[in-house]
Amino acid sequence: MSSQTTSSGSSTGFSSSNSQSVQKSGNVASFTNKGNQSGLTAIDTYGNEFKVPDYSIKDILKAIPPHCYERRLIESFYYVFRDIFCMVSLGYVANTFIPIISTNNYVKFALWAGYVWMQGLLGTGIWVLAHECGHQAFSDYGWVNDTVGWVLHSYLLVPYFSWKYSHSKHHKATGHLTRDMVFVPRTKDQFLNDNHVHDLEDLMADSPLFTLKNLLVQQFGGWLAYLATNVTGQEFPGVSQFNTNHFNPNSLLFDKKDYWFIVLSDIGILIQSFILYTWYQKFGGFNILVNYFLPYILVNHWLVFITFLQHSDPSMPHYEAFQWNFARGAAATIDREFGFVGQYIFHDIIETHVLHHYVSRIPFYNAREASEAIKKVMGIHYKHTDENMWVSLWKSGRWCQYVDGDNGVLMYRNVNGFGVDPIKEQKQKQSK
Repeated sequence: MSSQTTSSGSSTGFSSSNSQSVQKSGNVASFTNKGNQSGLTAIDTYGNEFKVPDYSIKDILKAIPPHCYERRLIESFYYVFRDIFCMVSLGYVANTFIPIISTNNYVKFALWAGYVWMQGLLGTGIWVLAHECGHQAFSDYGWVNDTVGWVLHSYLLVPYFSWKYSHSKHHKATGHLTRDMVFVPRTKDQFLNDNHVHDLEDLMADSPLFTLKNLLVQQFGGWLAYLATNVTGQEFPGVSQFNTNHFNPNSLLFDKKDYWFIVLSDIGILIQSFILYTWYQKFGGFNILVNYFLPYILVNHWLVFITFLQHSDPSMPHYEAFQWNFARGAAATIDREFGFVGQYIFHDIIETHVLHHYVSRIPFYNAREASEAIKKVMGIHYKHTDENMWVSLWKSGRWCQYVDGDNGVLMYRNVNGFGVDPIKEQKQKQSK
């Protein structure tokens, strides 16, 4: 068996024993570790030693069985139609029977609440399938991927091509402090500046209520804020937010060649907005509230919940440019467990995210097998936890305030009294 790679780092083909050619490419920026220091370590937020990966992306790609790269059009469409069928069937049952089940308003409220919750979960599954299209993991046909992705994401008021392009850049620079596109942590200097102080000793710990408020704002407004203002993305000093949003074809987030695709994304949003207006006019406010708007809010919550916890954890590193490479950045993610919902409704986006960052064109239904294969290469560098994700959300909100480090490997720190004491750590460095 042999593989070939282009200079950009995308594998051009894989010749298997049965001579079938399978495309195996991802968002690979570089195969080499040139200029990176080997044997690097850092101390994570827990106080444990973190060893920086030194394996190459070639090692990862070689470990994945060839058939894992196969994208099966019929199987991919099965999941789309399955999820849509579940949403429509659930909607029919709820709208037909809830109004006549009981005259008790509390019972009706509980039933509608349960219905909205389930539609939010199923809508998130649809979102994940559109995400597969954006990565071209849905099928071997680009036009099919983009058509399906555009329709599904537009239904959820997501600008398909806009997000596809910015998200691709995130994959190409995951964990890179100055090139990553989302959930970019603040450095210590930025953290101090944001709090208008010059030293960590001048800061007080955040109260639990303050953390709760921040998490609620993040969970229910974070996605819309990201699309509109690029919040948690790279900063563009002196540039208006209009020039860093996902709806402006001239946004600094995109290349000039992307212009008309951004316009097409906006057209999708406008079409869906007209559909929603017509829906409201014909069926009324309550109908659209329980069947679309509230599930839509929950989809936005789940999206932020998933992505934040994939990239924020007290054990997770970030890198300055001179120590970053693609293999290290892709390893700066973590797989978590979300039970039945994660595997069967969210299509394993939570459980196989590390693999997804190494090869984003592997479809989700092959991702578990491919994940097992790369674990043999990653060894101790593979990050996984079965900690309750709600506990993890709270922990990341309290523990992960900023990143700091002096060798190009930056780990999370906080002034809330959890894990490594950053003030004591700072004094020890100054005394050396």
